Amino acid sequence: MNQDTRATRHFAAELDDVRQRLLAMGRLVEERIQLAIHALLDRDANRAQTVIDHDREINEFQVEIDNRCLTMCALHQPVAVDLRSLIAAMKIASDLERVGDLAVNIAEATKRYLKQPPVKTLVSIERMATLAGAMLHDALDSFVSHSVNTAQGVLDRDDELDDLKMKTFREYLDLMLDDPRMTEPAINLILVSRHLERVGDHATNIAEDVIFIVTARDLRHVAGSRG
Repeated sequence: MNQDTRATRHFAAELDDVRQRLLAMGRLVEERIQLAIHALLDRDANRAQTVIDHDREINEFQVEIDNRCLTMCALHQPVAVDLRSLIAAMKIASDLERVGDLAVNIAEATKRYLKQPPVKTLVSIERMATLAGAMLHDALDSFVSHSVNTAQGVLDRDDELDDLKMKTFREYLDLMLDDPRMTEPAINLILVSRHLERVGDHATNIAEDVIFIVTARDLRHVAGSRG
């Protein structure tokens, strides 16, 4: 085996390890979002505090992935799909870290909400959480499979999540207008809906990165790229 072949195999192994670390980070972030939402729906302050207390683990994942990618760029000077994969991996890690922050934000809003009179229904929040969670899961799945179709499916649902957010906002605004005592809890639920919309935005970012890896197309400033 010549030196170039060994270097190629070594790079491939390192890149696969980066992918595995990204997937582990993604699974952890998914779990934290679900835990934060369940804390809200089940009125469980302990679960919310767990999300807040363990944020550092997600941050450490991002630092590790960034360092590995930068080291690989310096040592191997990759080109084409390999370079796009490393660039996208750092961007995906950044999006996942921000989703982790959003899980903390939801948990903090939940703790405030639990100190206030409960709102009659959280159906709209639950629908948003289901859709945002599915988008994030599919975005990560598209990264594993390098499926442009799966990634595009995530982009196509972004408008649906935005519409749900506006419906949720109007619902809780009407609640505040009808009963001023519901102002504080409704505001916290509106904040949760905003955080869930942002989860969807980061899921679409990841999906766009997958399309960039596979096709070399950068969709960030392409009109209509999100359906």
